[in-house]
Amino acid sequence: MRAVEELNNLPNKGRVLDEWITAFYRMQGVEFYTFQFHSHHEYEIYFFCGGDCKYLINNRIYELVPGDIILLDGMTLHKANPGGESTYTRSMVHFSPTWLSELISTLGIPNLLDPFKKLNNPLLRTHYDENGQYVDGQLRKISGLLSEIDEEHQRTGKRNELFEAEVKLELIQLLLCVYKMSLQNLARITSKKTDKEVHAEEIASWIRDHYKEKISLDRISSELNLSKYYVSHVFKEVTGFTVMEYVMGCRLNQVKFLLEMEPDLSIAEVSTNSGFESLAHFSRYFKEKVGVTPSRYRKNKLTASN
Repeated sequence: MRAVEELNNLPNKGRVLDEWITAFYRMQGVEFYTFQFHSHHEYEIYFFCGGDCKYLINNRIYELVPGDIILLDGMTLHKANPGGESTYTRSMVHFSPTWLSELISTLGIPNLLDPFKKLNNPLLRTHYDENGQYVDGQLRKISGLLSEIDEEHQRTGKRNELFEAEVKLELIQLLLCVYKMSLQNLARITSKKTDKEVHAEEIASWIRDHYKEKISLDRISSELNLSKYYVSHVFKEVTGFTVMEYVMGCRLNQVKFLLEMEPDLSIAEVSTNSGFESLAHFSRYFKEKVGVTPSRYRKNKLTASN
C-alpha cells in the first residue's frame, strides 16, 4: 500500500486504522508529498479545496476548481499535478471496501459503492454547494476522529471500539451523500479543454493501448501525427511527468495486477507480459519503485488474502 505509506508521512493527517482507512483534512502545499503516478487498492474520495491543479486519471485530465470531488477506484493510475503560485490545498480519505462490507450488508444498501465501481473515476463539480460543504465537513470529522483514535492508542495502548464504530458511521454518511450526488448526474463533468490538454489525453490514451509494446517518442509522434518535440513537451507541461514515466507507470500497474491475480505466472512471464524487455531491468525498477522484490510483493499479497 504505497499510497498509504506516503500518506503516513504527511502532517495533519488522520491515522491509518489497521490499514483500512486513512484521512487527512485540508493539507496545504507540496513540500511533504511526492506527486508520482500511482495506484492503490483502497477506494479514495479526493476533495480539492484550492490552488492550481490538474489531475490525471488514466488518459483523462481534469482542470480542478475548488469544491471538486474525485471518486477513485484506486487501481486506475492517477496523479495530481499542482502548479502556480496559489497554495495547493486538498483533503482525502482512502478506505478499504472490505472494511465496510458487513455494515453495508446489514444496512441493506448493496449499491452504496457503485460510484466507485461503475462510474470510471468520476469528477463531481460542487462549487462548494450544500453537497460540497457536507462532504468537506465529513472529511474533517473523519480525520479528527482518526487523530483521536491515534492519540488514545498512544496513551493507553488499547483500541477504542466506540471511536472506530463512529468512524464507520461517519464514512457511511459521507458515502450516502456521494451516492446521491452520482444519481443526480453530477458524475459526468464536461468542460472545454485546450488543444494541449486534448493532445496530452490522446498521447496518454495511445500509451494505455500500447504500453506492452516497444515505445519511443518517434513512434508516438508518427502515429499521432505530432512532432516529437511537441509530444515530449506538451505531455510534460500538462501532466507533470514525462512520456516514459507514464509508460513505466502503466507497466508497473500491470505488473502489480499480474503478481496478485495470476499466481501461476513466473516472474519472467509477468515481466514480459507487462512490456519489460529485460528481466534484470524489471527487477531493479520494481524494487526501486515498490521497495520490495516482485517475488516478495507477490508473497505478501497472497499471504494477506488468505
